[in-house]
Amino acid sequence: MKLPVYLDYAATTPVDPQVASKMLHYLTCDGHYGNPASFHPYGQAAKHAVDEARAQVAGLINAEPSEIIWTSGATEANNLALKGAAMLYQRKGRHIITLKTEHPSVLDCCQQLEKQGFSVTYLVPKKDGLLDQAEFLAALREDTVMVSIMHINNEIGVIQDIQAIAGITAERGILFHVDAAQSAGKIPLNVQKIPLDLLSVCAHKIYGPKGIGALYLRRKPRVRVAPLLHGGGQEQGMRSGTLPVHQIVGMGEAFALAQATLSIEHQKMQSLRDRFLEGISLLQNVIIHGSLRQSYPGIINLSLRGIPAKMLVNALPQVAFSVGSACHAKGAEPSQVLRALGLTEELAQEAVRFSFGRFTTLEDIDFVINQLLLLRR
Repeated sequence: MKLPVYLDYAATTPVDPQVASKMLHYLTCDGHYGNPASFHPYGQAAKHAVDEARAQVAGLINAEPSEIIWTSGATEANNLALKGAAMLYQRKGRHIITLKTEHPSVLDCCQQLEKQGFSVTYLVPKKDGLLDQAEFLAALREDTVMVSIMHINNEIGVIQDIQAIAGITAERGILFHVDAAQSAGKIPLNVQKIPLDLLSVCAHKIYGPKGIGALYLRRKPRVRVAPLLHGGGQEQGMRSGTLPVHQIVGMGEAFALAQATLSIEHQKMQSLRDRFLEGISLLQNVIIHGSLRQSYPGIINLSLRGIPAKMLVNALPQVAFSVGSACHAKGAEPSQVLRALGLTEELAQEAVRFSFGRFTTLEDIDFVINQLLLLRR
């Protein structure tokens, strides 16, 4: 067993060896390193690889390849979705609805749009982290132009019922954006069955490289966004910039691999969580945050009463886990997600996140549980 044990897969994942091997072919003189916008053989070989990867990403969510727009990650995809759609469709309305437990790249976008005259309703979730459907319906207005809700929460792992939300927004002609950075490749996601309009994904949460993501834009009925970047007109004019072929190829391969192993890996996550929950049941004064009934088994957020999170990190140097969200620069502060759930300051300061992945073993889980048991003695 390799130490420290890595239980921080919700922050980032290692690149799968199969993915890394394929990426190398698009980096050096021995491979297809051309600019995919070039018409010579090097460029056309790179373009073919980009097209193949676009089809692989689309395949995972049952979309059309033409509905996939490359970005530098889910943060940029969220920015492009909210800012781009809000600006393009503002004549239809200037009211946006989101949850207080969203990723900072959504919440900060909403705050920026408020400075530009948009109105934003930040819904408070129920204590288990799930959207209150009654409050959501009450928040809808005639000028509501967009709703943005995360699929799997990155801190507490709860799964929002995007099928139900999409049914409501579609009926009213409201754009629905979903941040699926944590869910793509981990739970089934079919945009043909869920009438959402925009969907953000990235590679590094699913064993692909960092620095690459995508935004899904529904083609029928057609959805577009105003570009944030201007230049060469790549990506249908919605996201200019020379495409990073090696990263795109890596994302495509990671998504294809996730699609092929989705059911098997989900069963593995369930087994790992069962073992983890069995182990922490031996500990006293443990509080789990968020719904266990409607959540992804690879993410568990908990507080060990009496032990602040910073102290726990120092006490367990052989275990890699998160205090708050690794996606926020102010990670030392109590998380926005936990505050939205109504946790006390003390309880939020004690909260930590353990997240499992493809290379986690039962031996890893047992080791971590034993370390926690030793700490409680």
